[in-house]
Amino acid sequence: MSSEKEKFNLTNWEIVSVNPVDKNWDWKDMFCFWSVGLQSIMSFALIASLYLVYNLNFYEVLFGSLLASLLVSYLSYIIGKPSQKHGIPFPVFLRVSSGYQGAKFISLIRGIVGIFFFGVQTYFISKSIGYLIRISLFQFDSEILNNDIFFNYFMTMNLIDWVSFVFTILIQYFLFSRGQKFIRIFVNFSALFVYLGLLLFFVVLIADPELFVMGTFISKINLESGFTDFQLKNMIGITGTLFAYFSILIMNFGDYSRYVKSSQELLKGNLSLVVSTIIYSFLLLVIVIGADIFFKSSLISTQNLLTNPTDIVGKIKNTYITVTVLIFILFASSSTNLIANYFPSQNILLNLLPSSLTLKSSGLLIILFGFIVGIFWTPFLSQNGSMSIIDTLSAFFGPIFGVMIFDYYVVKNKVVINKDLFSARDDSVYLYSGGWHLKAYYSFIIGFIFSSATIWNSKFMFLDTFSFIIGFIIAGITYYLLASD
Repeated sequence: MSSEKEKFNLTNWEIVSVNPVDKNWDWKDMFCFWSVGLQSIMSFALIASLYLVYNLNFYEVLFGSLLASLLVSYLSYIIGKPSQKHGIPFPVFLRVSSGYQGAKFISLIRGIVGIFFFGVQTYFISKSIGYLIRISLFQFDSEILNNDIFFNYFMTMNLIDWVSFVFTILIQYFLFSRGQKFIRIFVNFSALFVYLGLLLFFVVLIADPELFVMGTFISKINLESGFTDFQLKNMIGITGTLFAYFSILIMNFGDYSRYVKSSQELLKGNLSLVVSTIIYSFLLLVIVIGADIFFKSSLISTQNLLTNPTDIVGKIKNTYITVTVLIFILFASSSTNLIANYFPSQNILLNLLPSSLTLKSSGLLIILFGFIVGIFWTPFLSQNGSMSIIDTLSAFFGPIFGVMIFDYYVVKNKVVINKDLFSARDDSVYLYSGGWHLKAYYSFIIGFIFSSATIWNSKFMFLDTFSFIIGFIIAGITYYLLASD
């Protein structure tokens, strides 16, 4: 390609419109996608903790979870439908409302957040790998662990930690940079595999008549008094908390919906999130209660229940069970890292430098920066306020979503000129002002002011879990008023 053609070309093979014959995802694939989104260590601990915070009021948490999943399903559907129709990923669809240059900058915010969490998640995945290595070494020769080299720390990590971390980040690169066909296979396998693990753990706990897990479960979750004690404000708080957890997936949902066969399959697949939420919530709650009974012979107090699966694993004395559970945790964590962090960031980098980057080179950039984040996480990043910066950047997600939705459905009436999405020529309708749509930018900023206030202004912090929706509504309405003249 000549330099003159490159100047106006915005095409990359990985982010061009999907050929209709390659749209082979159906509702079952989307069920697995949303299941993977649920099956992380973070969501396990989050949902289990919500039950404890609200005194095991089953109805408050259940209805709050269902409302959150319905809201996520709907918003994901409306942002995912244009991508499904036109076969384009999130950063390319962003060109419609923001211009091709504006889309590069705005989507990069999502990419920075994704790469950051990729590094952090990789660090925690590597801890499970390290645990497996220690178990193996202990089985073969326990004395080897007494070697000084295993106690020498560099960046808070010893030899086993470093080997685990490097192995984890390299194996993710090898697996994740194989394209969407592999992603589909990996996500589907991981979702079903983890559910199998949860079911096995569930069956083991309830099968022992001496533990009386199900009886304790029914007696403790306030089924009878739940409606009497039900409080609407608690349910809304739960809804906001769980919605905030999923908001990062809503943003770039088009990266996956572009592969879905039809809008009907997309709708059914998104609604399956509700089903998955019910199944997952029930299983994890029984497991948390059952694990406590298993370790203590009886449920002494619901205030001290172990809600983190890694803490539960740490108390298991059986090596074979420990290894098995760790393997399930590894699949759950890595698949979540793939769909929430790695793949979205990869598409964003390809959109940033479409004529320069490939699937593998963009992946190398992700693991490079992810490696830096991971090794600095414990000694520096986890303690110096870096999460506040990431939270602030995340406050842009709602405004970005709002502008995209109002632009496509209201201002442009669902019209997308596909060829102009990949051209920077003067006749492209998405050129705007040199590739920047200033009205979109004004709207982003105004929406961000309000959404970020829930993070930084103490008077509005009670709304922090709804920052996405606040930014979405304000930025969307602002854009409509500016762009519909």
